[in-house]
Amino acid sequence: MTTSTARPSRFVVVFDTADPARLDEVAPAALESLGMQPDHWFPRLGVAIVSGTTAPTLTLQEAHSDVDVAVLPETTYHAITAPQTGPDSYEDTDQATWGIQAVGAVDSPHTGKGIRIAVLDTGFNTAHPDFAGRTVVTQSFIDGEDAEDGHGHGTHCVGTAAGPRTWAEGRGYGVAPEAEIYVAKVLGNNGTGSDATILAGIDWALEQGCQVISMSLGADVTTVHPPYVAAGRRALEQGSLLIAAAGNNAARSRGNPGFVGAPANSPYVMAVGAVDKRLEVADFSAQALDVEGGEVNIAGPGVAIHSSWIAPKNYNTINGTSMATPHVAGVAALIAEATGARGQELWDQLVAGVRDLGLPKEDVGAGLVTAPQARTSSGTPSSWVVTLDDSHADRVEEVAAQLRAAGMRITRTLPRLGMIHGCTEGPCSVEELTGIDGVASVDVEVAHHITPPGPRIL
Repeated sequence: MTTSTARPSRFVVVFDTADPARLDEVAPAALESLGMQPDHWFPRLGVAIVSGTTAPTLTLQEAHSDVDVAVLPETTYHAITAPQTGPDSYEDTDQATWGIQAVGAVDSPHTGKGIRIAVLDTGFNTAHPDFAGRTVVTQSFIDGEDAEDGHGHGTHCVGTAAGPRTWAEGRGYGVAPEAEIYVAKVLGNNGTGSDATILAGIDWALEQGCQVISMSLGADVTTVHPPYVAAGRRALEQGSLLIAAAGNNAARSRGNPGFVGAPANSPYVMAVGAVDKRLEVADFSAQALDVEGGEVNIAGPGVAIHSSWIAPKNYNTINGTSMATPHVAGVAALIAEATGARGQELWDQLVAGVRDLGLPKEDVGAGLVTAPQARTSSGTPSSWVVTLDDSHADRVEEVAAQLRAAGMRITRTLPRLGMIHGCTEGPCSVEELTGIDGVASVDVEVAHHITPPGPRIL
C-alpha cells in the first residue's frame, strides 16, 4: 500500500440524516443555495464531490442545520499489493490453488449462482480465455480509460472471487464460479484512484443490485473516513455487503504491525487480513487500528495466490490483503446463495462460520473465512439458534410448536430473549425454518472456547 495524498481543491461532502428519502431533496438544494455545483452526486450514498479552494463546512451546516454535514479533503487510493516472499512449504495442487482449498470452496456444493459480485479495482481482461461464455458487466469511472484492465490487479481479484473452480487445462482458482460478475474500474491503469471514483463504483454496484462488493484497495490513513461510514451503512441497509482489504503497511518481521487503512476502517465495511499457506498471519498484513471500525474482521488466503491476469501472461501469482479480500467476497456469495442472507445478516453468517486459527483477533479477526458445505444426511444433528421478530418475541411457545412441526427438536426456549434453541436432522432446511411466521433469523450454533494464549496447530 502506498501513502495516501489529499487533493486540496476537491472535497467529499457527506450528508447524514435519519430519513434517507430526504437526501435527494436536501443535498442538491444545500449545495445550490451556496452556489456550488457538485462534480459528482451519489444519491444512494448521500455523498457529493465538490471543487473549491476552501472546505464549505460551516456554510453548509448553517444552510441546513437539521442535517449533519461532514466535509473532508478527497483522498487518493491505491491497489494493495505486497512483495513476493521466499518459497513456502505448502504448494498448490494440479487441481486447485491452496487458497480455495483452505477456505473449503473446492468441497462446497454452492457456486454463487444467482448472486452478483462487484469487484471495484483496475478493471478486467474481458478477453481472458477462462471467462469465455461468462457475462461480465463492466463500467469505468476513470476519465480517459475504458474498463479494460491495463494493470492486472483487478483481473486477478475477479479471478479469485468468481473464476473457474475446476479447469481441464490447469488448476482452478475461483471461489464462486457461477456468480454474476460486475466490474467497476475505480483505479486507473497506474493502480490509483480517488474518493470520487470509488464512491461512484459503490453507487453503481448498488444500482446494479450487487449483494457483495469487493474492494482490494486502500489508503494509509489512521482515521476513519466518514464517506465510507455512510457508504457502508447504506449498503447494508440496501442488502449489500462492502468487503475491503485491511492493508499491507505492516512489516511484522521488523516489528511493525501496521494499521487498518481506509476504506476498511469503517465500522460498516468488513476488513480482511491475510494469512499464508501455514495459516499464519502474513508479514505484510495490517493489524487492527485502535478506533471504532478499525478492527480486522476476518482473514483469507493472501500469500502466493495464483489467479487470472492480463494478456499475454494471463496468469500471475502475487501477495496481499488484496488477494485475501476476493476469497472472502467469493465465500460471501456462496453463503448468500446457500442461505439467502443479505447485508448485515450476511456479515454475521460470514463471521459465525469461520475457522478458528487460534491467532489474535487484532490480526485475523474472527478467523479464516470458510465456505458453506453440503448438509449431511448421516443423521448428525445440526444445532440452530432461532431469533423471533419483535411482534412474536412474547409468543415463544407458539413459534416453537411451528418449528417442531417443521422437523426441529426443541432443546431450549429463551422467552426473555425471544429465542429458541433446537436441532434438526434430515431434510429440514434453513429456508423452511426462516419461512415460519415469527422467525426473524436462523443461525448455526457457534462453539465458544477460552481464548488460547497463543498460536496453535490445527
